[in-house]
Amino acid sequence: MDAITVINLRKEFGDVIAVDNVSFSVREGSIFGYLGPNGAGKTTTLRMIYGALKPTAGEIYVMGYNALREQKKAKKLLGVMPESTGIYPRLTAEENLIYFGRLRGLSGYNLERRVEELLKRLNLEEKKHVLADRLSSGQRQKLAFARAIIHEPPVLILDEPTLGVDVMSAREIREIIREYANQGGTVVLSTHNMWEVQKLCSDVAIINKGRIVYSGSRAELERISGEKEFEEIFIKLVREEHAEAF
Repeated sequence: MDAITVINLRKEFGDVIAVDNVSFSVREGSIFGYLGPNGAGKTTTLRMIYGALKPTAGEIYVMGYNALREQKKAKKLLGVMPESTGIYPRLTAEENLIYFGRLRGLSGYNLERRVEELLKRLNLEEKKHVLADRLSSGQRQKLAFARAIIHEPPVLILDEPTLGVDVMSAREIREIIREYANQGGTVVLSTHNMWEVQKLCSDVAIINKGRIVYSGSRAELERISGEKEFEEIFIKLVREEHAEAF
């Protein structure tokens, strides 16, 4: 079964078409890269998938549930790390995780165990009593990642999860993403880091000017393009004169 299916998704803001009849599917258990230049429609698409933005037209399915008609059921299956961290600045790191864990239905020992586990795994133990607005940008990014995965959802949507974090922290986040997929979870990853895509993603969709220019296997795209570096493939695809190259 596909974890996410998007069919003819469209979003208009007045006369501007931000997402233009986009369709793709995300295989269950895969790490799926959703890529594109700034302003291409990536974040708008993701916001529609996790229910923060209503589409103008189209259909979205999450683990078989219609995300527009069965929104509550679909949302329960998602862990989301949005473009902005969504962390409460006047709560400590620990308090943020407790709060969001409770919102996701965790309580008692299970909540306590999960909070401790994530703080330790992401090297935030020493910062657990520090207010979020006093954390470094990288630490806030890690806290936002922990918030997304606290309830161990079957599907993660991550918008630039390693943006602004140091090398070791980025590696820790990538390792958790890999583990998630290895254990059967599905990850939708939006990033500008093409090296990260090459290391993590089995499948990709590339959007440019609101339209999908490629959707499918990353390895197959590399094969038919003849390029070794995914960055070169991406640049060719998003340049207008190469939009039909592959």
